[in-house]
Amino acid sequence: MNEVKYNPIGIIHSPFKEPRGTPIQSASAKGVEGTVEVFPEYSKGLKDLEGFSHIILLCHFHLSKKPSLRVKPYMDSQIHGVFATRAPSRPNPIGISIVRLIKLDKNTLQVQDVDVLDGTPLLDIKPYVPKFDERDADRVGWLEKKVHKLPASKDDGRFAEPKGVKHDEI
Repeated sequence: MNEVKYNPIGIIHSPFKEPRGTPIQSASAKGVEGTVEVFPEYSKGLKDLEGFSHIILLCHFHLSKKPSLRVKPYMDSQIHGVFATRAPSRPNPIGISIVRLIKLDKNTLQVQDVDVLDGTPLLDIKPYVPKFDERDADRVGWLEKKVHKLPASKDDGRFAEPKGVKHDEI
């Protein structure tokens, strides 16, 4: 199979300067404000986005450790397969975050409920459409008895490289 490469289309800005203490999901980042800077060459792609109250941000976890197929995720003390978690240390360190779109000004999006580190590379933006995206889930796996921990759960640094080292440089 051919190599797949992506180039960032922008940068996410948030109050979170380091992994430790960052909310682990946008549902636990209620009211946290940030901005999404879309590079000028992609700004035409933002046409009509302001008609959506929420957007999906796809990003690159640029500070995550080397990938591991077995991880101890936030909110649990047991080891799980990485694909049964949302841990950032994955073979392709891609993150997803659903945020509220407050305002669009040229190539800058003001957003709320941001759970992403400042300076995170943005790979894509998609509109959040409840009829497309909401599902009635029958099962949520090992999280069934853990999901109540979400409001108090924050990044504890377990998936971040030591300060000054980036995943891409390893």
